Amino acid sequence: MPTERTDLMPTGIARRRGLAAVASFAAALAVPSALRAQGSTIRLVVPYPPGGPLDIAARAIAAAVKDSLGTVIVENRPGAGGNLGADQVAKAAADGNTLVMGAVATHAINPWLYRKMPYDALRDFTPLTLVAQVPNVLVMNAETASRLKISSVADLLAHVRANPGRLNYGSGGNGSAGHLAGEMFKKEAGLFVVHIPYSGGPPAQFGLVSGQVDFNFDNLAAAATNIRNGKLKALAVTTAARSSAMPELPTLAESSPTLKGFDIGTWFGLFAPANLPEPSTQRLHKAFVTALASADVKARLAALMAEPAPSASPAAFSAFVAAEHRKYQAVVKASGASVD
Repeated sequence: MPTERTDLMPTGIARRRGLAAVASFAAALAVPSALRAQGSTIRLVVPYPPGGPLDIAARAIAAAVKDSLGTVIVENRPGAGGNLGADQVAKAAADGNTLVMGAVATHAINPWLYRKMPYDALRDFTPLTLVAQVPNVLVMNAETASRLKISSVADLLAHVRANPGRLNYGSGGNGSAGHLAGEMFKKEAGLFVVHIPYSGGPPAQFGLVSGQVDFNFDNLAAAATNIRNGKLKALAVTTAARSSAMPELPTLAESSPTLKGFDIGTWFGLFAPANLPEPSTQRLHKAFVTALASADVKARLAALMAEPAPSASPAAFSAFVAAEHRKYQAVVKASGASVD
């Protein structure tokens, strides 16, 4: 195709076309990086199998940020208690295109539970925002609670102190959230209770419902059905605040002076690799916090009995993670649990 000869045009027309071309080029350069990034694809790694709370929350959030961030593809990379997927993101490029839905396990418990960790939970990530918190709940076998006339945490404490070693509690295994909550409960209240580990949360709940064990610290969403059908007696939630899903349940902290300050539960949040530039950190934080305020995301989290908990800033989430990391050092040590 012949090239257009501007030298044959009238001088005014050529000048105007040249200026227009320069203006167009300058405008393209001036497009904010945040807008140009909308066309990129973000990979959001969930370090657990499909169908779980983190996976469901991740997919809801991915859909909610499409207009602000572009396409977000959720990838499940389970293994090693969440360490496998988290490690992939820890070693990814810090360009804002690879993120992980981390959790209390990957960033607070596993560093103390596993003898060898492939990443540093604090140094190898850029925290973006907390997403949600899910309370655990102290539940008893309903028939056992009725027989022993236990209807509150105070009743349970009094019975255990009068009958040391006679009651037991189950969990999904050594080092599980239920195990650590139970050990913290024993330590704070000065109790002697036997721990019975099972091979996962569902077997542990079956053991409780069938009367093999006396009480458990279970995920509220997992225990809700059996609480409502009367097979389990719920005594308290383990978090600092009551759950909006069952506001009638007190917290452990408000149930006994010996448990003041008790706060242990499941949380999950978004992380990028370390050294993510500050503009990208703030852009991602803003987009995900906005998504957590959407009606659809709130509804999906409510179905999980999770409390939306967006962080005020990346720095606030970073401080929260560091505090959880410190807290679980003592809890895991008290439990005696370890994974080779």
